[in-house]
Amino acid sequence: MTAKKSALILMAHGSKDPRWCEPFQRLEGQLKKTLGQDGVYLSYMEFAEPTLLNAAESAVKAGVSQIKILPLFMAGGAHLVQDIPPLVDQIKKAFPALDIETLGPVGEQPRFADLICQIAVEAA
Repeated sequence: MTAKKSALILMAHGSKDPRWCEPFQRLEGQLKKTLGQDGVYLSYMEFAEPTLLNAAESAVKAGVSQIKILPLFMAGGAHLVQDIPPLVDQIKKAFPALDIETLGPVGEQPRFADLICQIAVEAA
């Protein structure tokens, strides 16, 4: 039995300003060094490409059968409750065999808050 190939999809809000996307592109590049080229994909909810569906399609083409979506948001809110589920439903319709899990927003991770506190203390 072969193991399922999995990937992480980073999901940022998106912006029409390409400068806004640069930190997320750098993050994706850093993670690809650890997780591999087919181990991580970047997506945007709106205003920028690739979309979540585009990222999932790229993952499936690379042989991925499981994805975890990591929202790069500070907190859960309307985007996680109202906006992301229909986007996930699009993926499920397009790729019914794909296992999909949406993780909690990165900002709600205790380690993230610790890091922000550390940066703030160093800046003060």
